[in-house]
Amino acid sequence: MNTTFKKIRIIPRLDVKGSNVIKGVHLECLKIVGNPQDMATRYYNEGADEIICMDIVASLYGRKNLLNIISEAAKNIFIPLTAGGGIKSIKDIKNILRAGADKVAINTYAVKNPDFIPKAAKAFGSQCIVGSIEAKLIEPGKWEAFTDNGREKTGLDVIKWAQRLEKLGAGELLITSVDKEGTTKGYDLELMNKITQAVKIPIIACGGAGSPKDFYNTATLGIDAIAASHVFHYQKHNVKEIKKYLKNKKINVRT
Repeated sequence: MNTTFKKIRIIPRLDVKGSNVIKGVHLECLKIVGNPQDMATRYYNEGADEIICMDIVASLYGRKNLLNIISEAAKNIFIPLTAGGGIKSIKDIKNILRAGADKVAINTYAVKNPDFIPKAAKAFGSQCIVGSIEAKLIEPGKWEAFTDNGREKTGLDVIKWAQRLEKLGAGELLITSVDKEGTTKGYDLELMNKITQAVKIPIIACGGAGSPKDFYNTATLGIDAIAASHVFHYQKHNVKEIKKYLKNKKINVRT
């Protein structure tokens, strides 16, 4: 697919636990890799188009740690910030936006209370509401949506759930392949391709980046944005390198 008409966004993702950025494999075996404020600033200076910051234990333990992290990070970066983790009310969204976020990513609460999505979209605009889906392959060509950092089954078919989130009013979808996450073996191209064919709203692909070629392979699907963590956190490649590679491959990126 020719993607020269679409500017692909490159988005570092920060998964936080407490006051630290952590990284694992398949959303497990988590290791501390840095400070969220310092890392967000570094990625901003490297040319990141956006930053995603997810509190990965907020839904599990009811923590509200994200407000302070977003507030501090927003002081030094001037690109869109998407925040997620433990959002359960209109007030939660209002607080996270006031802290400096531009968008909110919602997974667990959306699964448990789908009617919350249209209420949130009406209150803040669809462009502010990101439906977050953690996808696990359960049989060839079929993925199930999970919550709580890949721990809890939902029984929801990922493709159908993506379509429903679009109808409910989500303005964007963050699709994380739990099977690929942290493996550096490349994105789940089959999953991402099916998602892009199923919905019309922007898609952020996440999970599996290990090389510039992985970004290219995903970009050619007509995806809107590509999120990554491991490849950036461990400084295997930086944002500028990825963008240069994609530009040389005739992929339209933001500069």
